[in-house]
Amino acid sequence: MRAERQMTRAQLADLVEINVQSVGALERGDNYPSLDLAMRICEVFELPIEAVFSRDEFGAMSAELYANRNGATS
Repeated sequence: MRAERQMTRAQLADLVEINVQSVGALERGDNYPSLDLAMRICEVFELPIEAVFSRDEFGAMSAELYANRNGATS
């Protein structure tokens, strides 16, 4: 989601007040965010928590968006 919005790890880290290495660890799945951090991340992306975090891996949001624009169903 961060990359699709052309946001650097450093930018996200600054917005949610963590270090860049922590952003990388979250993206790789090496670490999991606290509830507070998860909520801060969701605020940055202006999305509900269930749209950002799940136990199941998400596909690229851009792929879903373009599929819906072309009339495909999921």
